[in-house]
Amino acid sequence: MKCSLAHSFNIIVILGPTASGKTELAVRLAYDIGGEILSGDSRQVYRGMDLGTGKDLHAFKLKEKTIPYHLIDIVDPVYEYNLFEYQKEFYRAFEEIQNRRAIPILAGGSGLYIESVITGYDMVHVAPDPAFHRELEKYDMELLRRRYLDLHPALHNITDLRDRKRLIRAIEIEERSREERQVQKDAEPLIRPFVTGVRIRRNILHERIMNRLLDRLDQGMIEEVEKLRSGGLCWEKIDYFGLEYRYIGQYLQGILSYKEMIEVLATRIRQFAKRQETWFRRMERKGIVIHWFDFGDYRALANLIETHVIKYHGNTI
Repeated sequence: MKCSLAHSFNIIVILGPTASGKTELAVRLAYDIGGEILSGDSRQVYRGMDLGTGKDLHAFKLKEKTIPYHLIDIVDPVYEYNLFEYQKEFYRAFEEIQNRRAIPILAGGSGLYIESVITGYDMVHVAPDPAFHRELEKYDMELLRRRYLDLHPALHNITDLRDRKRLIRAIEIEERSREERQVQKDAEPLIRPFVTGVRIRRNILHERIMNRLLDRLDQGMIEEVEKLRSGGLCWEKIDYFGLEYRYIGQYLQGILSYKEMIEVLATRIRQFAKRQETWFRRMERKGIVIHWFDFGDYRALANLIETHVIKYHGNTI
């Protein structure tokens, strides 16, 4: 079967809370329509963090075919990865997938990361320019304030106007970001997403969260955290990654017992899932249309794609 995306859309999104089966659905859909998967997870970018982030890389193989995936295992945990870099890497991978005439499928649960790419958050990184700083150092504070206020005539927060170094940096960011923003916007691909979401009953989700937690502990999630620690990550950095890493770290430091670790972790993951759902509802209030389907109902997802998204050159899904 050959198929392509309808003109109205150029990417399919599958979002949902943790443990709602997004990866399996995305892999099956990619297998059926000739897709490649982009991860919408803020922690899966880190190497060596597999069980704790739920990469489930084995799930990307279906019927002897490995589905290509992107934005997974791209940096080491010591690196301070950020949303700006994710957006840039996403756009690069998205265009590469399109150039191969494959269908991009974005799957994940990090609402901020997903929203940043499908709505095109206006983000610009301005690296410090020593020559620019030296040029501004020639001016007194009054002239620097005037230059900044010319850029921000309706400024209410004057904190940046009191410290010379902060004021110079603020001017640099404002002036250079305008130039960089236009260049970046011109280079960004146009994203036309068809967004779907997994709807799952709370009691089923809670049961899946607990079962998955116990399975991953059996598979070696504690050993994974020990390996990160022995590889040079301090406890503060491990704690920064949150959830599984934070509370397994506390167990390894003797702060929590094994039983306490499981109880706290299960509670925190359930709370995290609730925050994810809250974020998705906020996306809808902002005008993002999410086509919901019930947990595990691949036929419902396939019907949505067949009805709204896919042009076929052969059989249907």
